[in-house]
Amino acid sequence: MTAGAATALLPFALAIGIWVSWSDMKFMKIPNNAVIALLVVWLVIAPLTIVMAGLPAMDWLWGWALAAIVLAIGFVANALRLVGAGDAKFAAAMAPFFVGSDLRLVLALFAACLLGAFTAHRAVRLIGPFRSATADWASWTHKDFPMGLALSGTLVFHLLLTIQGAF
Repeated sequence: MTAGAATALLPFALAIGIWVSWSDMKFMKIPNNAVIALLVVWLVIAPLTIVMAGLPAMDWLWGWALAAIVLAIGFVANALRLVGAGDAKFAAAMAPFFVGSDLRLVLALFAACLLGAFTAHRAVRLIGPFRSATADWASWTHKDFPMGLALSGTLVFHLLLTIQGAF
């Protein structure tokens, strides 16, 4: 992905990422509409970047293949109870945005985002005024971690790093 393409996609990914993070922390659910919205961004906005920002046309097509592969892996991981269904679907919707990226760098970025999100989530829930303002958030007491927070961060930071030329 080019820096221009990442710049064009970032506002949409950021808005959807905030939606996913909030929903996953409040309800421990990633809405299907958010997954569909991210796929629509790839379907509609990414082709515009082919002309305007230099995204190679084959990258757009490979993005769909990557989404299918990640969905299949996510389906198996969900069946084994390793990840939630919403996490698996959102990861599949995110996958096209990573086409052409070095898998090792993507996994390292995800690991960093996972550690950062987990630490921030656990620290913020200890802050009394914030906890009181968000007392109805399911993630404060749920046994599972709201993975949408880490997944969204991975997507947004990947696009930001791509803009900076690091990916």
